[in-house]
Amino acid sequence: IGFDPHGATTAHGTIQLRAELFDPSRHLKELEPDLIITRHVLEHLINPLGFLQQISFTACCLGIKPLAYFEVPCIDRAIESGRTVDFYYEHSSQFTTDSFTRMLANCAAEIMEIGHGYDGEVVFGFLRLGDRPIQVRHAREAQIFLQGAQEALQTIRAQLLELYSQHKRIAVWGGTGKSAAFMQRYGMDATRFPIVVDDDINKVDTYVPGTGQRIRFRDWLLENPVDVIIIPPQWRAADIAAAMARAGITADTVLIEHRLRLTDFYNEDHPYKTR
Repeated sequence: IGFDPHGATTAHGTIQLRAELFDPSRHLKELEPDLIITRHVLEHLINPLGFLQQISFTACCLGIKPLAYFEVPCIDRAIESGRTVDFYYEHSSQFTTDSFTRMLANCAAEIMEIGHGYDGEVVFGFLRLGDRPIQVRHAREAQIFLQGAQEALQTIRAQLLELYSQHKRIAVWGGTGKSAAFMQRYGMDATRFPIVVDDDINKVDTYVPGTGQRIRFRDWLLENPVDVIIIPPQWRAADIAAAMARAGITADTVLIEHRLRLTDFYNEDHPYKTR
């Protein structure tokens, strides 16, 4: 079975040619090949490593371990002898023996052989794919995080909307960095959520990037108390709570983001109560 987007679609005996690009995520599942061969293709790709990693990752997910043979032009001699004609427009990627070997090492379960042909003008690798479970584990962790982040987006926006609809006075502690990212992500515009304070005097009377709230010094809350204080940088929550206590700043509720929702800092379980 051969793939070439500029070729002809035909079948002759045991030979099948497909006029299409090889898509690892689709065709590996369909064909479950025992051997994958690509000769003088990778040098035409802008991101050959990414293409090989996609093949390797898909094989891992499917639980197959095909052999693979990859062959590309080798520029060892071009560099040694000062040749420049090797670096022409059709080749988006170039390979020395070392760089080719490192590329394969990033996607192979086992490199069986690295060799040269045509008097050193090409370099090839014979390897086995699959059997890299750490790739699958990382991908699953990333997918779980993505799903959780999407769930949190809806949950926390709903919590904020509920607080706003209850006419709670809400302050966000921190006006840049993670706090600004929090306000951007969860749609805390300056009209509905205008109060932002910070304990860094250098940020006072500047504005939150993107959402535009004026940043006030934390002591502003002494004369303008609020019902709810949200602390986006959880790792600083214990320090900020202690600073609030020293300054005499109080609120009915202090919230942090934890486990895909806004969590009560004082009354619910989380790992940020002490550092």
